[in-house]
Amino acid sequence: MLTIDLIKLNNLQLSGKLVSDESFLGIQTSKRSGIGTEFEQYRHYVPGDDPKRIDWKLFAKTNHYLVRESATESNQQIRLLLDLSGSMNYEEAGVSRLQYAKILLASLAYLSNRQGDQLSLYALQQGAVQPLVPAGKQAFQKIVSTLQTATATGAWENRAGSVPEFSRKQAEMLIIASDFLQVSDEWIRLIQSVAGPRREIVLFQLLGDQEVDFSLRGFYRFQDLETGATLELQADAIRETVRERATDYLTNLEESLRIPHVRLIRVRLSDPIALVLKQFLLT
Repeated sequence: MLTIDLIKLNNLQLSGKLVSDESFLGIQTSKRSGIGTEFEQYRHYVPGDDPKRIDWKLFAKTNHYLVRESATESNQQIRLLLDLSGSMNYEEAGVSRLQYAKILLASLAYLSNRQGDQLSLYALQQGAVQPLVPAGKQAFQKIVSTLQTATATGAWENRAGSVPEFSRKQAEMLIIASDFLQVSDEWIRLIQSVAGPRREIVLFQLLGDQEVDFSLRGFYRFQDLETGATLELQADAIRETVRERATDYLTNLEESLRIPHVRLIRVRLSDPIALVLKQFLLT
């Protein structure tokens, strides 16, 4: 299902379910821990199980409703972090970075909730990490509702310091959705401050095709979505410079984030979200 169609649904819970169900099509096994698909055993279907988990081929042979059970159904802590700085409002072909990030995180939340993981939601606002939904009862529903109404605004104030919300030492997964655009090295410092051997960090970097390829032609007024500053330029005259600087920036960011237990996943706003999730689950 196209991202623009998911946006038109205006229902994050339904969008997350549709994307997560589609991402599982064709998946047999995975070595991932948390949000996993690694098959371990069968068990009998009980009321409340998702009927889609029934192995219908096995039912045809045995006449028993058996559910495939994952080895990763272990109540792992999954923390979701959404960048809510102004640059997340960037849009291409009717899809904004913020809308894409919301559907992506809602889909991951749906997968995690289905296998019984503990879920919590945070936001990066004004350069600081803010808790939005704590782990606990009805966390999934609260996360979807909070994502639905979240808005992005303002600039990163480049604050330094620790992130006390992430001081726990239990094994967990931290998933961040952002453009990871920075003035200096604020993202790198934040990620380094929370990285550790018991925390797997997955970074979904969401970029538009024009941000990377910059194939625009003609005269444009460019606006900084965080400060509001505008600049009028001839796109043809700056094309090669923009491409070179984008390549350099992305290369340097990738090299700086080659940290143990940290994985950077680059995503285009034109990429089908279900395909992005399937690749994440299989690697």
